[in-house]
Amino acid sequence: MNVKQVYELALRLGIEADPRGKAYVRKELKKGKEAYEKLDDDEKEEFDTERLTNPYSDTRILYGDPKKKVKRALVGIDMTTGEVVLADRLGEKGKKIDLILGHHPRGKALAELHDVMHLQEEFLRGLGVPINIAEGVMKKRIAEVERRLMPANHNQPVDAARILDIPIITTHTPADNIGYKFVQTRMNRKKPDTIGDLIKTLKDIPEYKEGMGIGSGPKIIVGSKKKKAGKVIVKFTGGTSPSKEVYKELSDQGVGTVIGMHVPEEHLEERRKYHMSFVVAGHMSSDSIGMNKICDEMEKKGVEIIPCSGFIRVNRK
Repeated sequence: MNVKQVYELALRLGIEADPRGKAYVRKELKKGKEAYEKLDDDEKEEFDTERLTNPYSDTRILYGDPKKKVKRALVGIDMTTGEVVLADRLGEKGKKIDLILGHHPRGKALAELHDVMHLQEEFLRGLGVPINIAEGVMKKRIAEVERRLMPANHNQPVDAARILDIPIITTHTPADNIGYKFVQTRMNRKKPDTIGDLIKTLKDIPEYKEGMGIGSGPKIIVGSKKKKAGKVIVKFTGGTSPSKEVYKELSDQGVGTVIGMHVPEEHLEERRKYHMSFVVAGHMSSDSIGMNKICDEMEKKGVEIIPCSGFIRVNRK
């Protein structure tokens, strides 16, 4: 594989697992291309043409020659300047790293994270929330995330990768989509009766089982083991946490339990208000599920994977 093929693999797998459906994603890409053609020359010059084929603003080749061959990749959840230096040190020790593959966005992909949050609007519509309400409850939160990220030093690890000449990719929403589909499918099949049954179902997944030993396993945040789970939804994808106003709308659609990766403190009271249970599945464990699928496909193509930075490697080939 080369760098571009790894990138395209992540996009393909992410689109296949997208909660909005492949047809919706393709339609949105087509609309984007039509809008691009109507721009004047100055606007086209500033336009990020990756958006014409990539529906996820938080997934990008951040640095490197797309045609460079990849025989060995350093893969982790948070790839910072430290991991870039680690890649270089591994090269000095005889293990040349051809690609740094991270999950959480860095560089331009982090600066544009807010844009992918519109996925949550369609996710809510898929649960039965009217789209005008879904857009309304997400609008303020999306703007808030955009402002919060504006002053961040997005490009630190990308600059380090450029200096050391090591290609770096970030694949955020594609991996989150894969993790969402994997866990939601498991919940739909097992149909846990209580929150205790739900926790057991999660712990049967290797990433969560191993995560228990490192403090990244499932925990009940709102609710109890004996409480009925009701309708269970998995909320892994869409950039970051939604607006706290979402929980009323989920309650109106009969949702009894939400499985997530993390939750802001101010959201907890809203969940209690609507008698909605909440389980944190484990952040690094959940992120690892999607990254494992991508790495399995890379290994099939002959790429050696070196896991680091919170990545719990489980091979399902």
